[in-house]
Amino acid sequence: MKRLALVLVLLPALARADILPGAGAQLRVLDKMTGVVADYDLSVGQSKSQGRLTVQLDECRYPSDLPTGEAYAHLTILDSDLATPAFKGWMVASSPALSALDHPRYDVWVLRCDVPG
Repeated sequence: MKRLALVLVLLPALARADILPGAGAQLRVLDKMTGVVADYDLSVGQSKSQGRLTVQLDECRYPSDLPTGEAYAHLTILDSDLATPAFKGWMVASSPALSALDHPRYDVWVLRCDVPG
C-alpha cells in the first residue's frame, strides 16, 4: 500500500515535461456583438487593441514534448471603460474555460506559443 501511494505521488513528477519560454504567441479575439474574429501574433511585451480592449502578452510557455499542442500565456487585458484590468493571469490553450476573460462583449483565447524551428 505504501509503495502504491509513493508511485501515485511520484508519477506526475516523472511525467512532467520541461516548460520552455516562447518568444510570442498567437491569440484569437472574438467580438460577440459583431461576430468579428481576429487572430493576432504578439511578441512578449507587445500589445494589440481591438475596440475598447487592449491585450498584452506578458509571457508564453510551452511543454518541450508538445510544443505545438499546448500553450500557457500570461495576459493583461485592459478595457478602456474600466479602471482595473479586465483580466490579468494565465490562459491555457487546451482549456480556455479554466481561466477565461469574463467580458460581456469580447472573448480572448490563446492558440499557441511561437516555438523555434
